[in-house]
Amino acid sequence: MKYQVLVALVKMELKKFIRQPANLFLNLLFPAVLTIVFLFAFSDPEMGMDINSVVPGLIVYAVIFLIMTIAQSFSSERQEGLLKRLNTTPMTSAEFMGSQIITHMMISIVQVIVVLMLAYFLGFRPQSGIEGILLSLPVVAIFALSSVGLGLITATISKTPEAATGISFIFILPMMFFGTFIPITSTTQQIASFIPSYYLVDALKLIFEGDWMNTNILLDLAVISIFSILVVLFGIILFKKYGSR
Repeated sequence: MKYQVLVALVKMELKKFIRQPANLFLNLLFPAVLTIVFLFAFSDPEMGMDINSVVPGLIVYAVIFLIMTIAQSFSSERQEGLLKRLNTTPMTSAEFMGSQIITHMMISIVQVIVVLMLAYFLGFRPQSGIEGILLSLPVVAIFALSSVGLGLITATISKTPEAATGISFIFILPMMFFGTFIPITSTTQQIASFIPSYYLVDALKLIFEGDWMNTNILLDLAVISIFSILVVLFGIILFKKYGSR
């Protein structure tokens, strides 16, 4: 894998992302709007929720929509024949997939920054201070790997970008309802334990609370890392074998 080629591909993907209004809305403006709306709607102490408890879920909510973006992008490129043309260039599949992973990890970090800036303006004050905010960025970036993998899996089984949009919600909805800011009950706890976003929310809450010595952070990070790596590897293998044709 050539470093120069990888950097050039990442720049190309970022430019392509910026030039597509739908991507900008879904990944940047949409999380911003959701942050404002949900902070006003759900950060009510009478409901047992406050702004500090809602923010970690909003961050996760934003990142999981990368699944849809990635699925639509790969489905469109396959439909337009771009993926077949890429096979005729000197670029390796590792360089191409590596650029996709790096690009979307960078986008996830921007999403976190957007959500945190708006949340801070509306009253969010993490007990951990700037250290907690800085630590949350690489943690979310690791989780973004799973969104890349699930996006590739979705693109593999989708014949069109429109189908990819619908199928992506098979993965998005469970993480929305069992792994964001929606309170977990004793009944839903059993389901949530199988949802990776649940562990990210838990890790972010502990990080923002400044509870650095809590062993649950290490457990959460272990689950997030293992799941993300396995899913992205499976997604790459599956897409290369069946989805890039």
